[in-house]
Amino acid sequence: MKLNKKRIGLIIFRIILVAVGVYSLPLFLIPLSLSVGVNIGNATGIGVAVLLIVYGLFFTVINRGIRTSLKHKVLRYFVYFAGLVASTILVLVIVLTTLMVGAMNNAPKGQETLVVLGCRVYGERPSLSLQERLDAALVYLEEHPETYCVVSGGQGDGENISEAECMYRYLTDRGIDGIRIFKEDASTTTRENLEYSLAVIEENGLPQEIAIVTSEYHQYRASLVAKELGLSNTAVCGKTAKWLLPTFYIRELYGILYQWVF
Repeated sequence: MKLNKKRIGLIIFRIILVAVGVYSLPLFLIPLSLSVGVNIGNATGIGVAVLLIVYGLFFTVINRGIRTSLKHKVLRYFVYFAGLVASTILVLVIVLTTLMVGAMNNAPKGQETLVVLGCRVYGERPSLSLQERLDAALVYLEEHPETYCVVSGGQGDGENISEAECMYRYLTDRGIDGIRIFKEDASTTTRENLEYSLAVIEENGLPQEIAIVTSEYHQYRASLVAKELGLSNTAVCGKTAKWLLPTFYIRELYGILYQWVF
């Protein structure tokens, strides 16, 4: 049987849907099985990946059901509403991603005080995300020997030392002079990180323009907090491991929306 171009196009489209779903699924399952656990980022990613696979495999059946629903008034409104919601989500994702990329590329001018935002510590050892931030701070401090740094983060459950102390040790063990590093060890949130770090900066007469050191996906939300506190900031980005980035990126989208609303 000879296939027309439209049918070939639909087959290719279905293959792409399934392929994207199959490729995406492990990206969200791997963090789930390791130290990250379940969060809204990988839960959403897994859900979307499964939907793509199911829609690709049962494309004809699902579309037939949608066409049948459009014949009934109530179901037709439901389908239209679902389409509106999906379109709104897509636009939001594009807008938020654009804002995140813009914040990531807000490069320092070289006059700022570094503020390294804390992250999980395991015992006395930095988590992978915290190590990525510290490695970015280390490179910057090595390249800018006149720059001072505030390491910001309190002590949470399962942490034998504060995040600030862990960061201080990491940087000094790798050659950064401790006199350049100031510890802020009471904060538990991004807002507190920046608010308490500002107090440290003011107490020690450091430049009040800051370069926030955090994961690239987190820069935009951190910059929103900085602006609310009246801080002028640039960005130094820790490079997130590729196998973790999709989970944390989607989780961050929810975090930005929450901050916008509340």
